[in-house]
Amino acid sequence: MSFDVCVKAPAKVNIGLKVLKKQAEGRRKCNNSYHNIESIFQTVDYSDTLRIRRVPQKGCVVHCSQMVLPLENTLTKTYEAFCSETKIDFGVEVELDKVLPAGGGLGGGSSDGASLLKGLADLAELPLTDSLADAVAEKVGSDVFFFLHCGYFQNGRGCALVSGRGELVEAIEPRTDLSFVLIFPGVHSSTVEAYSLVDEAYESGAYNPDFLGSFPDFMELKRLYYGFVGAWKFANSFTPVLSNKYPAIGEALADIMECGADWADMSGSGATVFGVFESGAAAEVALEKCRKKWKCVLAH
Repeated sequence: MSFDVCVKAPAKVNIGLKVLKKQAEGRRKCNNSYHNIESIFQTVDYSDTLRIRRVPQKGCVVHCSQMVLPLENTLTKTYEAFCSETKIDFGVEVELDKVLPAGGGLGGGSSDGASLLKGLADLAELPLTDSLADAVAEKVGSDVFFFLHCGYFQNGRGCALVSGRGELVEAIEPRTDLSFVLIFPGVHSSTVEAYSLVDEAYESGAYNPDFLGSFPDFMELKRLYYGFVGAWKFANSFTPVLSNKYPAIGEALADIMECGADWADMSGSGATVFGVFESGAAAEVALEKCRKKWKCVLAH
C-alpha cells in the first residue's frame, strides 16, 4: 500500500504541572475536566508515526498493529472535526505505528490527532490556519492545542508555556542542551483517575496554600526553565497522589535521581517518569543503569 503523507507525532514532557482547584462554574468540560493548569510542555524525539493515504470514500480507517483502538478515537474525532470545518469529501486510511504508551502522560493521543490534522491539511492542499487548528482542537482535546501551536511543525522541536484548560499556548524557544531518560514503570494512570485524586487532595486539605506555594509562579516558569537544571523548583500536582497509590512511580523517581539526574518528575497525569540531564554522557550512563530494572528510553 502506498501512502501520500508520513507525519511524526512526538511525545511531550511536562516540566512542572500545577493543577488548580476545580472550577465549579463557567467552564466547558474537556480532557482535564474543569481544572486550569500551569505548565511548560516540551516535545522530545520519541514519537509515533502516521502514514496517511487518501481514499475516495469518506471516513477514517485506522490500522494499528501495536494496540486495539476503540472505534471512536482521537484520530477519528480529528478527521470528523476537520471534515466539519472544511467540508472535504475524501476519506483516509491511516497506518499508525504506535510507540508512545497509552496512559503514559506523554500526550500520545493528542499528538497523533495534531499530526493527522497536519496531514489532512496537506492532502486537502489547505493552509492550516490558527483558526482551523483551534476549531479542531476544541473538539478533540486540550493537549492538541499545544502540539499545533508549539512550533513543532515549523522547526521539528516545540516548547511552550501552557495554561487555562491547556488551550492557552505561548510558544517559547526550546532548550536543545538537555537529555531525557524516560522510565515506564508499568502503571496505567487514567486522566480521570488522576484528576479525581487531585480533587480528593484539595477536599481533604492536603493541597493547602502552603503546598501550592511551593510551586513557582506562572510568570517565573520561563526564567526557571532557562536556568541551571539542578536548581529547578518545578513540581507536578499529580506526582504525590499517584505515587501514593502506585509505589512504582515513586520508586522509579528515586532510581533515576540515584542514577544522576539533575532533576526528575512524572510527566502529565502519569505514569511515565523522566529524568533531565544537562550532560548527554551522564544520561547515557543512567540509561544503562536503569535498563537493568526498568523499561526506559533516551530522548532529546
